[in-house]
Amino acid sequence: MSNKPGDRKNPLAKAARADRNRKIFIQVGVAVVLLGLVAAIGIGLAMRKSDNNKNSTAATGSFAPTVTHDASAGPVPPNVTPGGAITIGNPNAKVKIQVVADLQCPACQMFEHSNSSTLQQEVQSGTATIQYNIISFLDRSSNGNKYSSRAANAAYVVAASDPTKFQAWLGTMYEKQPPEGANGMTDDQLIAIAQAAGYTDPSVAADIKSDKYASFVTDETKAVFATGLQSTPSVWVDGKQVNDPKALMTTDGIKSVIEAAAK
Repeated sequence: MSNKPGDRKNPLAKAARADRNRKIFIQVGVAVVLLGLVAAIGIGLAMRKSDNNKNSTAATGSFAPTVTHDASAGPVPPNVTPGGAITIGNPNAKVKIQVVADLQCPACQMFEHSNSSTLQQEVQSGTATIQYNIISFLDRSSNGNKYSSRAANAAYVVAASDPTKFQAWLGTMYEKQPPEGANGMTDDQLIAIAQAAGYTDPSVAADIKSDKYASFVTDETKAVFATGLQSTPSVWVDGKQVNDPKALMTTDGIKSVIEAAAK
C-alpha cells in the first residue's frame, strides 16, 4: 500500500485504503467471534440458567431429569424415557449418549452438522444408543409462530412413528433451520420434511398439525432445566458431560469420546 502524499489526497486511493481496512477489521472480528463462540460453548448460543442448584448437572456430573406430566393435559409419546428422551438404537448398547437440543438453536445446528455422521454410524454399528431430549425455549426467535415448540412436537411425533428414521429427519431439520428472528417453518413445511424422511403415514401429518405432544414438550422442557442445565446443545457420554469444544464442534469430534467410552 502506497503512503505517497498524492495517494492520501486521492479520494479513490483513500476509499480503497478504507475498504481494505474495513475488510481486515471484519475478518478479525469474525475470527474473534468464532473463537469466542467455541470457547464459550457450554454451549451456548442458547443459554438458559436455572435457579435449581440442588439437582445441578454440574454438581452431579450426570443428567437424569424426571418428567412430571398430567396425561389429562395431553398424551405422553410412546417409548420415551422417564426423563422424556427419545431413544435411538439398541438400549443395551455399550455406550449411552445423551443429547439435549432445541431445533431453533444455531449451536445445536453446528453440533449436528459436525457429528451427525458419527452418531449415525455409532448407532448403526450397535456401539451406542442415543437419548435425545428435544426441548423448546426459543419460541421468541421465530416472530411469534412458536417454531421451537412446534418443531419439538414434530420430533416426538416422528420418533413415535418410526425411531429408525429419526436421525435422518433430524439432519434435514437442522439443514433447513430458520434464521433467528425470522418466521419459523409452517406446519406444512414440517410435514413435507417428515414425508421426505419417509414418514408418510397420514397420522404423522395430523399429529404435527394438531400439536399432539405440545403439553408434554412443555413439561419435558421444564424437567430438563430443573436439572440445572444451562445451555444447548448439552451432551453426555456414559454420564459424563462433554465440555471440549473440539469434540462438540469439529467434524466427527465426538468420535474419540465415544471410542474411549467403548473400550
